[in-house]
Amino acid sequence: MRKTNFILSLLALALISSCQNRDEADIKTSQQEEVHDKIVNVTHHDGKPFSTGSGSGSAHAKFVAGPGGSVLMQGFYWDVPDGGNWWNTVKDKLTAWSNAGIGAVWLPPASKAQNGAYSMGYDPTDYYDFGNFNQNGSVETRFGSRIELEALITKAHAENMQVYADIVINHNSGGQSEANPFTGTNTWTNFSGVASGKFQRNYNDFYKNSYGNNDEGAFGGFPDLCHANPHVQDWLWGRDDSVAKYYKNVMKFDGWRFDYVKGFGPWVVNTWNSKVGGFSVGELWDSNVNTLEWWANNANSSVFDFAAYYKMDEAFDNGNLNVLNDDMMWKRNPYKAVTFVANHDTDVIYNKMPAYAYILTHEGYPTIFYRDYEEWLNKERLNNLIWIHNNKATGTTSILYTDNDEYIARRNGYNGNPGLVVYINTSSNWQERWVDTNWSNQQIKDFTGHSTWYPTTQADKRVKIQCPPNSYSVWSLNL
Repeated sequence: MRKTNFILSLLALALISSCQNRDEADIKTSQQEEVHDKIVNVTHHDGKPFSTGSGSGSAHAKFVAGPGGSVLMQGFYWDVPDGGNWWNTVKDKLTAWSNAGIGAVWLPPASKAQNGAYSMGYDPTDYYDFGNFNQNGSVETRFGSRIELEALITKAHAENMQVYADIVINHNSGGQSEANPFTGTNTWTNFSGVASGKFQRNYNDFYKNSYGNNDEGAFGGFPDLCHANPHVQDWLWGRDDSVAKYYKNVMKFDGWRFDYVKGFGPWVVNTWNSKVGGFSVGELWDSNVNTLEWWANNANSSVFDFAAYYKMDEAFDNGNLNVLNDDMMWKRNPYKAVTFVANHDTDVIYNKMPAYAYILTHEGYPTIFYRDYEEWLNKERLNNLIWIHNNKATGTTSILYTDNDEYIARRNGYNGNPGLVVYINTSSNWQERWVDTNWSNQQIKDFTGHSTWYPTTQADKRVKIQCPPNSYSVWSLNL
């Protein structure tokens, strides 16, 4: 009898425990749904759009940044065709890019590098040889001649587009061998014979040297440039003919993409920017948003939003749009975040169109990868998103709804521009949702053309919108 009572007691406890667990699970599910439906105001500022500073073109140039800001084109990919014709290839596309609403182009490292006519430029030898000196086996760089580069920049400015130089100042390559008293060996650190005659360097301009054994990071075994050396500082940004001032004042570059900024302190970029100005973005390859924000603040520079990049990969390729609620650089500071879907170094996002719909409707400075635009994706759809970005993507951001395969966010408008609501759907079915807008009794439409609805918002600003399968829709006032 005692055994039977004991068993019955155990069964009762198990039943109670099971009910408690089930109730807790129900509560948890309810809480999750409430979070997914809760409006989250992501950014808090006056709504002003991302700005790269004043344009460089003429008063009659065709492109003028819209209320949503501008879009950056990465004007190359890894191993573009050699043969010295890339500058001409890009120049011939500038008018079409400007007409599409692209306001700036980022070029690959423009100076002569160790591999001469075959180098992508990330192994720099002579910062002042733009394809006009015969060294490292060629006169032209992989991309062309100095004359062709200058023609490209001139054409971009005529289209009121900015041009950003890729700046590689962590390391050098292509020097001659010399005895190095700090290593007790020979090192490839003798750059006294660079053809331009400018910024001659030797072993004391590279680590390890009289200034220390190392800095924040070295790359690929290349000689690691010592920014602590006044001679290096003078030639990088101090002199009237320093690299920074020559690129800005003579070559007419408008801004800078700094390569491998993990390799040196953020004070280097901060000092460069304070000496010459111009738009600035750093390649800090790190998904930790705290690290990105720390660097951007200390460098006084924008930074590529690798936090957003990896979250988009998880969201769009792995079926969990909830991760778009996570922290990203553009949420921390949209004025210092440059967003992207792919670049010449990394291309992991497979489901790219919703990713472009995301960055071109959200805050930050969106970048389009050359091959996505010119070769791999639907250019008409990208041009539509660029137009939406420039004309409708205004104001702060609020997330309205998320689940595994649906994401809805609202741009809250700025300076009379109504903003938008973006709906991304990665399921295989049409989806519909009631959402809270900023518009009362107003007709709206999907500016992508994916939906044929023309709904009218209620007096309480709510409205039902829809999104096609594996696609996106972008809604705003039918103006």
